[in-house]
Amino acid sequence: MRICIPLLTLVFLCAFGSSRAIAALSMEQGAEQDFTMSAGQSVIFGVVEGLTEFLPVSSTGHLLLVERALGISGDEASEQAIDTYMIVIQLGAILAVAWVYHEYLKRILLGLIGKDAGGRLLLRNLLIAFIPAALVGILFVDMIKELLFGLWAVSFAWMVGGLALVRWGKKQENGGPPTSFNLESLSAGRALLIGCVQVIAMWPGTSRSLVTILGGKWAGLSLHDSVVFSFLLGLVTLSASTGYDMLRNGQHMIDFLGLQSLIIGLLTAYISAWIAVRGMVHYLKNHGMALFGVYRIAIACVTAGLILTNVLRP
Repeated sequence: MRICIPLLTLVFLCAFGSSRAIAALSMEQGAEQDFTMSAGQSVIFGVVEGLTEFLPVSSTGHLLLVERALGISGDEASEQAIDTYMIVIQLGAILAVAWVYHEYLKRILLGLIGKDAGGRLLLRNLLIAFIPAALVGILFVDMIKELLFGLWAVSFAWMVGGLALVRWGKKQENGGPPTSFNLESLSAGRALLIGCVQVIAMWPGTSRSLVTILGGKWAGLSLHDSVVFSFLLGLVTLSASTGYDMLRNGQHMIDFLGLQSLIIGLLTAYISAWIAVRGMVHYLKNHGMALFGVYRIAIACVTAGLILTNVLRP
């Protein structure tokens, strides 16, 4: 509790309060300047990405909130560059989690050369779980962005996920369902189930880590193993989406926002993700996930209020 409450508070402060101040500063500098992303804006994006990517609160939802609060997009060219930027800086968070869970990655590499049967099985399950999101992403990515990348849709997902987490947290306090499998005994079918659940997270505000952790629990994993599988699956899924967007729009993003913005975003995402992941793992050793549900409900209400009062555009 002592770690996660400050983390969640920092998430919201970075997502709204600081960004509004920087937006006001940018307006004072005048609109005649060519569009660039300032160092301060890059830090905000990087910190918010890192803190939220592997917490069950939705990084995409928070980054969309930051984008609206900063007021730095508007035309098609800037929105495309910023959308790519928000995906590519995931690499910083990916590297942080790879460092935290390097022992599992070492086992996977040993499995590839036939020296760790458990590592080979884990890799198989991760690849199976990745397939549903990959297929849906390739086929429907443009439709998803057009229909769901707005703050009303994000707020709805925050609220629904928050209520689900609070309810699930109460069940966990009463004992929760028994666990039947560990990472080395998880079947291909159950890995596919987790992968199918991950598709839900393409709705911004839902949270990839939230749905895959819950999916792991439904598949019979312990909370600890569900978190580990979720984070490792995130390495595969986010690496693929980062590489895909970088190939499609990476040069446009760099030309539009500048290489400095990308470097700052990656570094701050790495540092904040390392802090968030270590903090979450430590917290979950003695607590459930209900606190994250309360936070989701709170930020959904605040965001809806800011939209209704015309402080933010939806």
